[in-house]
Amino acid sequence: MGRTSRKRSTLANRAIAASAALILGGGGLVAANFYASAHEGWGDDRTGPRTQSAGQAVSTIDCPEVVNSIEEVPDDQRFAVDRELATLDTQITTYYQRFADNKERVQSDRTFAQNEILTPLKNERLVIIQRIVALIDRSAERPEGLESTAPCTLRGDDNDGQDGGGDQNGGENDGQNDGQDGGQDGGGQDQNQDGGQDGGGQDDNGDGDNNDGDNGDNGDNNGNDGNNDNGGQAGNGPAEGDFVDIQSVQPNVQEPRQRRGASRGTFTTDCGVNENGKFNSDNVIAAPGVSNGAHHMHDYVGNQVNDAFASDDDFANGDTTCNNQGDKSTYYWPVLRLQNGQNEFDAGEDGGGNDQNVGEIQTPSEVTLTFEGNPRSKVTAMPKFLRIITGDAKSFTNGDANANASWSCTGFEDRQLKDKYPICPEGSQVVRSFKFQSCWDGQNTDSANHRTHVAFADEDGRCQDGFQPIPQLVQRIVYDVPPPVFDGDNASVFAVDSFPEQLHKPITDHGDFINVFDEDLMDEMVDCINDGRRCQ
Repeated sequence: MGRTSRKRSTLANRAIAASAALILGGGGLVAANFYASAHEGWGDDRTGPRTQSAGQAVSTIDCPEVVNSIEEVPDDQRFAVDRELATLDTQITTYYQRFADNKERVQSDRTFAQNEILTPLKNERLVIIQRIVALIDRSAERPEGLESTAPCTLRGDDNDGQDGGGDQNGGENDGQNDGQDGGQDGGGQDQNQDGGQDGGGQDDNGDGDNNDGDNGDNGDNNGNDGNNDNGGQAGNGPAEGDFVDIQSVQPNVQEPRQRRGASRGTFTTDCGVNENGKFNSDNVIAAPGVSNGAHHMHDYVGNQVNDAFASDDDFANGDTTCNNQGDKSTYYWPVLRLQNGQNEFDAGEDGGGNDQNVGEIQTPSEVTLTFEGNPRSKVTAMPKFLRIITGDAKSFTNGDANANASWSCTGFEDRQLKDKYPICPEGSQVVRSFKFQSCWDGQNTDSANHRTHVAFADEDGRCQDGFQPIPQLVQRIVYDVPPPVFDGDNASVFAVDSFPEQLHKPITDHGDFINVFDEDLMDEMVDCINDGRRCQ
């Protein structure tokens, strides 16, 4: 099921579905011009009335990331808690579709929005949150105040009408040291998983059946019928304001100064470009055991057993696409699609069209996976099965504290963007890159929120107290895609897959990694980096 790169010369001349329809309401988005701030919204019971009034354009549902408020999950309850967190994402997906299907009425009738979307969503979220509290309470200190994260809001998209300059800090560790416990690359639960929610530990609250029933009633809304009227376009982004000409961006990359004792070497592993076409919409780190846990499709290179149900033993025994068979690590990220009106294999499936991710999946022209050293000290080996998520799949609604993807163009990589897609000149290709966390707590291969066991070094390369430097994975993915066209019926855009309510924003890009290097090869990597050599 491989995919080939789509060449600029072919696609630039296609007559395809309208960007106007994409942006102005086809299949999901309320409107293009959102005059309200993205931080304003309706119906937030936590803070009282917001400034946005009925009739103003709103684009999405904004729900607090519950995992951000969870400090500890006991090991014996982690799997169950992750499943419940995934159910919260399915609820948002379901109600986002209800919101999209009724966008005109939502715009004009605040009471409808409150009664048909925000209030029932809050009630369903509260049931799941209470389950999470009960699960944690069995083996650890009961989390307090988690119920306050149940209410959601409707909010606007503040990208439209901006000057297009983008965040020119570009993700070069901007904000990376703050909020490391932020939103995970979580996912929603497949509607077929209802049986699991009625299983062990689900009787702590007697109102669980109401949640299941309501979700069942809304299940049909997850289809992609609205998109069919728009030539297959996702209909919920991206917007023209999400793109900027890379030539208008000033150089902004600053590398930390190498100090005495630095580990200056690099180790590169070649695992291909997913030419064999391994895709799924699971996320075994954030939503283990949950089908369609990401609500968007992932590219995979390296280990070939990766799905929601893969165990550490499965990874250890799995096949790998890496040239060096000692690297059975798994590397994955959201696919990049060309929204061109052409159906992909997943047009009617979860993670694809059912979650408003449509268009042709683009195979990268190049994927480079490099492990780098620390600018002030030697690095130590990563533990086997260490899990790292970098970036935040929900940065559009969570905020940019954990946003960490960078966008650029070949020939212009001293200019990095975090919250804009680049428009590259002729002959230049789109580049997305991730610098993963490079400090480890020395004990854990994962954590309750899948973040706090690793951290970013500070600007000088120093790890915080209690953390030690490890090889830093730097992931660079290059695509030969045409520049976006916003010209009526001839429009086309590229965009990453996302949760439906995240509107395919570039700031939501993210990467995932599980270390499955054998010990000898990991030791070789560490020696290479610490000795200042370049190895592959």
